[in-house]
Amino acid sequence: MEPAGSGCLGLADVHPPEAGEGAALMRRSERDAAADGRSVGFVLVHAGAGYHSESKAKEYKQVCKKACQKAIEKLQTGALAVDVVAAALIELEDSPFTNAGMGSNLNLSGDIECDASTMDGKSLNFGAVGALRGIKNPILVANKLLSEAQKGKLSAGRIPPCFLVGEGAHKWAVDHGIVSCSPDIMATKFSLSAFRKNRRKLELAEKVETEMIQTKKRREVSENSNVTASLDTVGAVVVDHEGNVAAAVSSGGLAMKHPGRVGQAAVYGCGCWAENTGGHNVYSTAVSTSGCGEHLVRTMLARECSVALQAEDAHQALLETMQKKFVRSPFLASEDSVLGGVIVLRCCSCSLESESSLNREALLVEFLWSHTTESMCVGYMSTQDGKAKTHISRLPPGAVAGQSLAIEGGVCRLQTAAN
Repeated sequence: MEPAGSGCLGLADVHPPEAGEGAALMRRSERDAAADGRSVGFVLVHAGAGYHSESKAKEYKQVCKKACQKAIEKLQTGALAVDVVAAALIELEDSPFTNAGMGSNLNLSGDIECDASTMDGKSLNFGAVGALRGIKNPILVANKLLSEAQKGKLSAGRIPPCFLVGEGAHKWAVDHGIVSCSPDIMATKFSLSAFRKNRRKLELAEKVETEMIQTKKRREVSENSNVTASLDTVGAVVVDHEGNVAAAVSSGGLAMKHPGRVGQAAVYGCGCWAENTGGHNVYSTAVSTSGCGEHLVRTMLARECSVALQAEDAHQALLETMQKKFVRSPFLASEDSVLGGVIVLRCCSCSLESESSLNREALLVEFLWSHTTESMCVGYMSTQDGKAKTHISRLPPGAVAGQSLAIEGGVCRLQTAAN
């Protein structure tokens, strides 16, 4: 990971794989930043957990950089976290290199169906869409569902929806002012090329039916090669100047998925989670996931990570959660390879003694990412940074994707206002 800033403290711990446990890598960075309270904020984004080739590393990093910059622009105007994560995801969805929005994976029928969700840590409201066609930015619909729900009940006392799918989701979006688009716009040369390649693999596998063992092996090889290369779901987590957190996620789903399939990106507690301090929560937490949707749905990984982050040591808590609640989860006991990744942040307010002897309110932000896939591309930035930091995290040498994990992150201390 690139250093967080000049004069920062950087530490690196490497934990090689042990019997029954994943490999873990942790790098910490810390910086202080001073600014007026209204402009303080932080964003962490990901362009997916999967496989990111060196040949396209520049493109993946560039889209993360643009997403961070857009989020910071919004934060500096005083925008709230829930709107900032949507702005970041629009940038990620618009990239032809990510599996979200434009350029998403095509399903078995050659169509693009997208999932997306967002959660506001302040209100705890949630909005999601699944198997959505013909909308360039699915996150806009999820965000609109969330904001409309905050207005209260509908006519005749009806409960407003928080999760819509398929044609119903599309009609609701158009009725609420979100412009639809031609399916041709959604597909790119990259997604079309991948579809043709995957279709040939599938046709080949289906021809080999006389010897069942060979058929099974070929399908498993085909599935594994497709999955690790096509899990680049996108997401973001944000904390704003009020200390509110929000999270969002968007995905085109697995390559060659069955029409109508909905993955974790649309499911409550699985794709994203955000919750402010209060009650039993010492920390505000925000989580966004990526990976094999079926694995993430069956483990409710976003919610599990959020709960774990209330522990004293965030790094250790996330490491144990990824190992015990995901890689070795009893709900995935039949899986040989468990594929997924998360980005998380947690924050709390504290007072600092300044040189002028005035107490200053500070926002302490800890941010981490972890994955069991071969790689994961992330970017992060605070309102006091001149530019975003980007990084492609990779499993340590010798680690096995789906069985081992990597974990990295840092600490950002943002000074807000004098008391």
